[in-house]
Amino acid sequence: MQLDDRSLNILFREAHTHSNWLDKPISDALLQQVYDLMKWAPTSANSSPARIVFVRSAAGKQRLLPAMSPGNLEKTRTAPVTAIIAHDLEFYEKLPTLFPHADARSWFAGNQSLIETTAFRNGTLQGAYLLLAARSLGLDAGPMSGFDNEKVDREFFPDSNVKSNFLINLGYGDSSKLFPRSPRLRFEEAVQIL
Repeated sequence: MQLDDRSLNILFREAHTHSNWLDKPISDALLQQVYDLMKWAPTSANSSPARIVFVRSAAGKQRLLPAMSPGNLEKTRTAPVTAIIAHDLEFYEKLPTLFPHADARSWFAGNQSLIETTAFRNGTLQGAYLLLAARSLGLDAGPMSGFDNEKVDREFFPDSNVKSNFLINLGYGDSSKLFPRSPRLRFEEAVQIL
């Protein structure tokens, strides 16, 4: 079954990266809906390495803001929620539950290179899925990579195997402050069919 044009517009064609936010809160229930939708999207061996921290409180924002680059400071301060998209380098310990029909844990245990590649790749996918889940539930998003990962990891994941990847501001965007739509590469510029 194909999505209708309205749904495709919400997810892709008319969606924008937002930097300015309306003063409208996001409930715990909506954040849980976002996660509960995103978790069903595919990852390698159902590895599900993403770990997410939804930073919403003023105290949480004060912990996060020192890690932000200057250009991302105000948009993060004013966003109703900032999602820290991270990945767990011990994701494979959950594979006996998540991938019970094979000994998938043994594929990773002791193979640091495979662990890091799998965690980063699939955690990144899950972050993108979260962005689309948020859009599908009526939220706007502003993904960002302009921050100090080491500071975020020290503050939010001390003494753990969880590492931050990127951030997504979530909320209800102020559409009156959007830039015009930026162009994208044409099919012929970006794609080959062999």
